[in-house]
Amino acid sequence: MTAYDPLHGPDEENPFAASLGIEVKLARQLLDETATANIHDHTEMLTAAAGLNYRLRALVAAVEAERGEGK
Repeated sequence: MTAYDPLHGPDEENPFAASLGIEVKLARQLLDETATANIHDHTEMLTAAAGLNYRLRALVAAVEAERGEGK
């Protein structure tokens, strides 16, 4: 047991992933949106980190699906 709640646990499922092309488009869009976040604003950084974590997990799931890889 940890003294904090992790962002993502080892037993949690990856998010639903769209096609690889759509996931790349969504990842680029999120990168553009978070690029202007104020690094000194704790809430903006938490929001950016959580969004980027989710989007990266979906992107990896789309790559694995396209390759025919499964967990």
